[in-house]
Amino acid sequence: MHSLTIRDFAPDMREVRALSLLAAPIIMTGMAEMAINATDVVMMGWLGADALAAGLLGSHYYAFSHFFGLGVLAAVAALLAQALGARRRRDVRRIVRRGLWVGTCIAVPAVFVLLSAERVLLWLGQHPQVASDARLYLDTRLYGFLPGMWFLVFAHLLAAHSRPKATMVVTIIAIGINAIGNYLLMFGQFGFPKLGLAGAGISSSIVDSFLALTLAVFILRTRPFKRYFIFYRICRADFARFIEIFKVGLPIAGTILAEAGLFLASTLLIGRIGTAELAGHAVAVQCASIAWMVPYGISQAATVRVGLSAGARSIHGVARSAATALIAGCGFMVLPATLFLIWAHPIASVYLDVDDAANAEAIAFAAAFLVVAAFFQLVDGAQAIASGSLRGLKDTQIPMWLAGFSYWVLGFGAAILFGFYGDYGGVGVWIGLAFGLGAAAILLNWRFVAMVNRLQRDGFS
Repeated sequence: MHSLTIRDFAPDMREVRALSLLAAPIIMTGMAEMAINATDVVMMGWLGADALAAGLLGSHYYAFSHFFGLGVLAAVAALLAQALGARRRRDVRRIVRRGLWVGTCIAVPAVFVLLSAERVLLWLGQHPQVASDARLYLDTRLYGFLPGMWFLVFAHLLAAHSRPKATMVVTIIAIGINAIGNYLLMFGQFGFPKLGLAGAGISSSIVDSFLALTLAVFILRTRPFKRYFIFYRICRADFARFIEIFKVGLPIAGTILAEAGLFLASTLLIGRIGTAELAGHAVAVQCASIAWMVPYGISQAATVRVGLSAGARSIHGVARSAATALIAGCGFMVLPATLFLIWAHPIASVYLDVDDAANAEAIAFAAAFLVVAAFFQLVDGAQAIASGSLRGLKDTQIPMWLAGFSYWVLGFGAAILFGFYGDYGGVGVWIGLAFGLGAAAILLNWRFVAMVNRLQRDGFS
């Protein structure tokens, strides 16, 4: 064993190729999921402004339960990668089985949360009619929650084997299924009942079921996976794996919800400033979310690549995989940063009609927020990828606290300070977001370096 040097963190072409082949389909899958959501928004808008407001409120309410499940089940990817890296094939079957049971256990309370949506939304001060219409959507949308959780487990199994293309293909197909389902069920075409928002919920649930069923069939019929006999004796107890998934996954869910909560809180803060600022904020968040899909996909690939090396007890592989992902992610984020900085106003104009004088103020605010967003693109990518690399090491509890401190103590505190006491308004809130993401990038990457040093002391070679 020898000390790590800067050369151990230098990416080589084999690692670049492996990361690219894994990350590209994951990124495309994320983009396809965004396209499905965008289709829902557009077609809800065809029902009218009130239906759109209720549908968006319902989908955001659903998203928080989904993000929780997504975070917990992210542990499956890390555990599978380490098992494969250590060549423990039998553990793969056990982890996937317990992952399916964990997803089922998450779905049970989630359904009750979704059934309580109207009362919760009224308690939060939403308009009674909007809350009632949101419930119509969620009452049918909840049927897709359980298959959605199973789909995540199957997708992690494919990604851990560096076979994410099947997930990408079925998700792209699902865009069309969702659009057709919305058209038939929301608007009552070709003899189907006109169900409005309830039809959108049914369509989304059908899509989730299609995704889970298709990947299950693919796994059962494809050579690298059918040897695991995933569904054979699936009810066999394995509480150790069950608890391990929750132990690793709950902090991941906490981190995801903390970041999502920060952006939700920023929306509420800007909503207190003004309507034009809020419209501009919506545009800027949408643009930043699209750009973020690339480092998010790379971070998921980093979880697998780092996990494989950790399972093989290769400290050099861990360092090289993480460094390659970090360089790739930050390198890409230079592109949206440049676009936001140079073309902020034209980008904002894509979302709002420049010929309508009433939109002029909102466009100006959106452009200003995009300029601030340009400056935190690199750190946003860096913190996402560092988090993914740490998951590959099954290190999730300390990163959750570091991220939570960065987002809510530093980021949210700075947003209030600059936005309301510094008299910067909405721009000040966005400066706070940048501050929080930057702090998370520094602390999470520091944590990863500390973990690499610890692994080396523990005998990784």
